[in-house]
Amino acid sequence: MILAQLTDTHIRSGRQVAYGRVDTCSMLENAIAHINNFRPNVEAVIVTGDITDRGELEAFNLFREIINELVPPWYVVPGNHDSRENFLQAFKDCHYLNDSSDFIHYSIEDHPVRLIGFDTTVENKPYGFLTGERLLWLDNCLAEKTQETTILFQHHPPFFTGINHMDVQNLLNGKELIQLLTSHRQVQHVACGHVHRASETCIDGVGISIAPNAAHSTTLDLDPSGPSSFSMDPPAIRIFRVDAEGYLTSHLSYLGSFDGPHPYFSPDGKLVG
Repeated sequence: MILAQLTDTHIRSGRQVAYGRVDTCSMLENAIAHINNFRPNVEAVIVTGDITDRGELEAFNLFREIINELVPPWYVVPGNHDSRENFLQAFKDCHYLNDSSDFIHYSIEDHPVRLIGFDTTVENKPYGFLTGERLLWLDNCLAEKTQETTILFQHHPPFFTGINHMDVQNLLNGKELIQLLTSHRQVQHVACGHVHRASETCIDGVGISIAPNAAHSTTLDLDPSGPSSFSMDPPAIRIFRVDAEGYLTSHLSYLGSFDGPHPYFSPDGKLVG
């Protein structure tokens, strides 16, 4: 299975640019075209939160208008910039969402890999936190199907990246999530967003990654006193490949036109000099 991850699209109403310079709508359109043209075909797309920049319903509707151009099915979870009320209103026709709960969790069973969308958000707060009720839901959900390869996707990462101004607003009780996942080894990976920069780790045997951004990136500054800033790094998305035995590999796929591809070998089988 080939799975793509988009994150932190930060759409503003009226196609306004974000932060005075980031054309997030055009960049999302570029990412969608990239996914649609990816080979072999992407079978599903997960979108890990901060769909909008300010939470307006108009911005959610604009996101819907743009992402409806995607060929593969797509699944969304909220981020800290997203209004839960407007999120549920905008995606009320998505069969996998249930608006009868205070959180937005669900399981997708339509693919070779089980996908679990998990809500880490705290209303009107930048950080994430998992209540006992949310952790219990996940524990029960994972216990239902212990043999199925599973990917968990959520907004806030449960680990520190070294970018301090982001780490203070990551998942505050990430250790509790990781402890829970050590009892459910069918979870191959936890796919996160929020930080706007690709990062990967493995904690107690649990593989976790943060997707890059298809628009603006958080500046890579590992100085603990570094300021909060973003840079216009080359945009990218994350691609997951899960083989027939359930093993997962992850790649970054950069958006844009680049020189290549060029062959390593000439027609006579010799390495190109």
